[in-house]
Amino acid sequence: MTEPHIVIDTNVLVSALRSRRGASFALLELLGGDKFEISVSVPLVLEYEAATKKLLGESALTEDDIDNVIDYICSVARHQQISFLWRPFLKDARDDMVLELAVSAGCDEIITYNKKDFQGVEEFGIRVKSAREFLQEIGEIE
Repeated sequence: MTEPHIVIDTNVLVSALRSRRGASFALLELLGGDKFEISVSVPLVLEYEAATKKLLGESALTEDDIDNVIDYICSVARHQQISFLWRPFLKDARDDMVLELAVSAGCDEIITYNKKDFQGVEEFGIRVKSAREFLQEIGEIE
């Protein structure tokens, strides 16, 4: 079986950086391994950066820490250019950007904590799962 190809929504990354407990952090720890492959795009990385920099001052993370995490994600991810735009499909343009990346990169799943915001994406052959559901699927947790 080939490894799943996913897009990690920004809310999962923010959750992982807020706490070392939970599924989102466990998912982040597996980046770069052989359990799954991720894709990013320039717009998604810029959103990652903007959202995670809001954590400065509310946690022990420094700007360098956040930059290092994002740099690592970029180093292990497939970089995908978005060659088509068919917005709006979803209610939120930021969610459309995640969906466009998933479709362009041929991803199997979008990992998010806002599953309701991605209703209808199965039309593109994409499943939507929480970090916990995905980790269960790949056998990392029960």
